[in-house]
Amino acid sequence: MVVDDSVVARSMIMRWLEEEPDLLGVAAVRNGREAIEQIELWRPDVVILDLAMPDIDGLTALPRLLEKKPGLVVLVASTHARRNAAISMRALSCGASDYIFKPESRYDQPGAQSFRRELIDKIRTLGGHRQRHALTGRGGQSILPAARGDSAMPVFAPAAHQPAKSRPRVAVQVQPRVLVIGASTGGPNALNTVVSGIGAVIDKVPVLIAQHMPAGFTVYLAEHLARASGRPAHEAVHGERIYPGTIYLAPGGSHLRAENGVDGPTIALGDEPAANYCKPALDFLFSSAVTVWNSGVLALVLTGMGPDGVRGAEQIVAAGGSVIVQDEESSVVWGMPGAVVNAGLASSILPLSDIASQLMDAFGEGRP
Repeated sequence: MVVDDSVVARSMIMRWLEEEPDLLGVAAVRNGREAIEQIELWRPDVVILDLAMPDIDGLTALPRLLEKKPGLVVLVASTHARRNAAISMRALSCGASDYIFKPESRYDQPGAQSFRRELIDKIRTLGGHRQRHALTGRGGQSILPAARGDSAMPVFAPAAHQPAKSRPRVAVQVQPRVLVIGASTGGPNALNTVVSGIGAVIDKVPVLIAQHMPAGFTVYLAEHLARASGRPAHEAVHGERIYPGTIYLAPGGSHLRAENGVDGPTIALGDEPAANYCKPALDFLFSSAVTVWNSGVLALVLTGMGPDGVRGAEQIVAAGGSVIVQDEESSVVWGMPGAVVNAGLASSILPLSDIASQLMDAFGEGRP
């Protein structure tokens, strides 16, 4: 379902969907009120939702759509996503799965083709992931192929039948000295859930996070994380010291590394090209953590598309550290966690609700 007050946008997106053999546009409506009224009639898997609309806007309509159809994938597509990152962050916190920047110029310009490719890929990935859940349930074997653009491997078979590489490796019994976290699609809500339950861990060690986000978004994400954790959280600043008790978030559009400074670990921000099509990239953060904390690195890979983080996870494990991943069932997209699991690098594969407890145990803090 396409929800947009622009007739040009609605007709263009619907035409794009008609040209895809595996996708079907079932309805195009003008505002949030029409979407709420018709959601149960059309029962779409994915809603493409504009934010600025008359009558009922997208942000107001979002929770009501999710209430009427639990499990609905909502993809925010708005020019406001870039100009007003705070509104888009609110949409994510209200249950939107992801966001996409709608071109601000005419839809026949070159930028529209980039928007089209990204939109179609995200619909396939997010919608395909939802369908696999609906068909399999927890722990089942998917009967659908992985969606194009989603690097997630098939859903796990029961544990007794998992290939050796997919089984959790034995966690190294080394007291961690830092927690590094990587996330992408679905990450903001997952991060909020995790940090809200690990206050004692944050007090004990520094927490460094790479979340796939563009510039302008991460400052608002840091504010969300500070509120959720009750601990200081901010966009990392080049050259600043790294201390326990603080959450350091990679600024959107910059790679985040840890370095050995004269007086202790420091932040290094880089403008190198994107890695795995991502900037910031998990691999940069994970690899650098090894150079500073050696075997004392504990990494967490949360929901997200693609294979980012695998190379860094390899270095963490080789140095004697451990990697925890979010499980397929609780992930919005099981691309990054699945890639780590299928590389044989995960020491634990956990539902989101259990991750905080596991981290508290790993850092010797008991249950949250």
